[in-house]
Amino acid sequence: MRVGEGGTSGRPISASTPSEPPAPSEQPPPKKRQMRVDAVQNRIRILAAAEEVFAAQGVSAPIDAVAEQAGVGVGTLYRHFSTKEALFEAIVLTRLEELVSAAAGRADADDAGESFFSFLRELAHKVSNKHDLIDALGAAGIDIKSRCSEMATELEASVQQMLTRAQDAGAVRRGITTQEVMGLIVGVCHSAERSTVDRVSRDRMVEIVCDGLRAQTTTHTGDSDRALA
Repeated sequence: MRVGEGGTSGRPISASTPSEPPAPSEQPPPKKRQMRVDAVQNRIRILAAAEEVFAAQGVSAPIDAVAEQAGVGVGTLYRHFSTKEALFEAIVLTRLEELVSAAAGRADADDAGESFFSFLRELAHKVSNKHDLIDALGAAGIDIKSRCSEMATELEASVQQMLTRAQDAGAVRRGITTQEVMGLIVGVCHSAERSTVDRVSRDRMVEIVCDGLRAQTTTHTGDSDRALA
């Protein structure tokens, strides 16, 4: 019988036959995975604490105050953010990422009008108390606008989609652009930052803007003409 002709049929594979090495485990060791989760949680706490501290004390607040508010050591904070400017930048970019995600999630909502106005309220919340951070980054030579230009373009596109759908649904007045809408909300927030207006008053100002954007169900042409005269 020639080698390879049926003579080996049904026989077990020889022990000398090399076997494939076992596939590496796809699951990381529990200890390392737990450390990664802790690191993510620490970063979230640091960012939240930094926003609170900088909103209350200004951008000159010491890093120690941020670490204390977050419940972490200063060394842990610096492992995540090597400089104060890096912390400022992370806050701004994180909030912008959240806005992009929120806008994309609402772009196809069933209630186009409510979705649009709900986003404007969230926009006001995210924008508030960020102007000083952006100014501080600019003073440090960091061009935050160029770093987030792609996200800003994506955000504007989603807001435009929401605005168009809300206008088509009859919930928002015609003749308003995306830039005007965002300018109104950002302007209210910046004005509130530089005055004694508290959060309640700021939210009321945002609602006044929203009321002005709503489509009017009834028009009084005569009254409007007299007001413009």
